[in-house]
Amino acid sequence: MRRQLFSIFIIVLSVFSNAAFSSDTAKEKRWADQLVDSIIVGDAVWLQAGATKFLGIYTENELENANGAVILLHGSGVHPNWPDIIQPLRSELPSHGWTTLSIQMPILANDAKHSEYAPLIKEVPARLNAAIDYLNGKFYQNIIIVAHSLGTTMANSYLANSPKPVRAYVAIGMDGSNSGPDELNNFKYLERIDLPLLDIYGSQDLRSILDTVKQRQQALRHAGNENYRQVSVLGADHFFNGLDADLIRHIKGWLSNHTGRLPQPDNEADKK
Repeated sequence: MRRQLFSIFIIVLSVFSNAAFSSDTAKEKRWADQLVDSIIVGDAVWLQAGATKFLGIYTENELENANGAVILLHGSGVHPNWPDIIQPLRSELPSHGWTTLSIQMPILANDAKHSEYAPLIKEVPARLNAAIDYLNGKFYQNIIIVAHSLGTTMANSYLANSPKPVRAYVAIGMDGSNSGPDELNNFKYLERIDLPLLDIYGSQDLRSILDTVKQRQQALRHAGNENYRQVSVLGADHFFNGLDADLIRHIKGWLSNHTGRLPQPDNEADKK
């Protein structure tokens, strides 16, 4: 009897432990319920990562011929239409030839500590693979990842570990601290990323970003990455408040120089 009770205890503990170290799907649903009917630019789409259904916002390129598609990854605890950085990029890049797909990343409660996100890194590949598959289904091949804050760590972990084909990567406000859990150590990942990478941050960004500028450069040099560029935007804080236009200008200019051009959908029939 004791053995049975102990087994039941272990099973219950396992269930609660897994729940404690996975994305807060109830919060994801609340975000989605608030967002879906309020989206003005773009369309809500539902993607599948294993047993998890998650929200994406798809916005079609506005030019006659697309340059490619950008997957946008937000920071900790927020959503794919977050007004800082994410919403401006996902709605403005299409006017410059880039289709965007902003996706809901794994999140925790608002009061969660940065270190508590470490176990969620394992959920990232399935979500990014689902996003890439969706864009491939639209015949997009020139796929770029643009990530902000904690989203850069999630992107780094993916790109350092045999990802699906991605042509380039833009990291906005990449945290340089390495004192936390190994899963959140960006330097460990950066040394294994060799695709074109734009490391862009504000001159008034967080200390953990400003104090590790040289360390990030060294990590990419160690990777032998010859297409790495670091840009500091004068006056910008971590969220580029009031400087969205500058951020977009830097990103679209860098993309045009570093992503080349692959055949993309050139008419509505091709996209269906």
